[in-house]
Amino acid sequence: MAASTVWEILQTAGIDPAPERNSSTWADFLRSQADALLAWDFFETITLSGARMYVLAVIEHASRRIRILGATAHPTASWVTQAAKNLVMDLEDTGCRARYLIRDRDGKFPALFDTVLSDTGIEVVLSGVQMPRMNSIMERWVQTCRRELLDRTLIWNQRHLLHALREFEQFYNSHRPHQGIANARPLRPLPIPVTDPEQLEPLNIRRHDRLGGLPPRSMTCTATVLLCHA
Repeated sequence: MAASTVWEILQTAGIDPAPERNSSTWADFLRSQADALLAWDFFETITLSGARMYVLAVIEHASRRIRILGATAHPTASWVTQAAKNLVMDLEDTGCRARYLIRDRDGKFPALFDTVLSDTGIEVVLSGVQMPRMNSIMERWVQTCRRELLDRTLIWNQRHLLHALREFEQFYNSHRPHQGIANARPLRPLPIPVTDPEQLEPLNIRRHDRLGGLPPRSMTCTATVLLCHA
């Protein structure tokens, strides 16, 4: 049946056409709520002794700021709940007004976890089953952490893992440029560009290694270059 025939039948019956339906995609939601979005996830790593460690991290969508919430061999319900409480206190201290938190359907998250967040006005949004792209920014950070740190570092134990992750967190937030935010750093604005060639002469470039030089070249060279006037 042609569309014109359907229109004539509806008009004869006195039925108005259906209004246009405004559909919102997942990408539209991420863009419109970026300033109020957090993403949370677990990922695993293995120490030299063969112990499996679970790392918990959360990232702010708008600024790309990462927070390492902890690492443990036993992510119990009480441990995860306490991590949520610590996150809430940190968000309050830094003035971050998050409204949504994206997480997957991992069984490590107890019901009390969602309750702790909802009591502070943060709504938990679950990603689809086996749909990691719904939490793509967090998944991308996990890949970055593996590629630039964990795959190149021999982790002895939990204490060593936390130390390495804290160093990487500081590097990621304060030194590493991010294309998603115009090559700025989450905790540092872009510096004023140098347009006068004469100003390049007095610059003194220094390099400072982190973690004893173990991180990859992109970390030691990019993260630790300091520009200052001689």
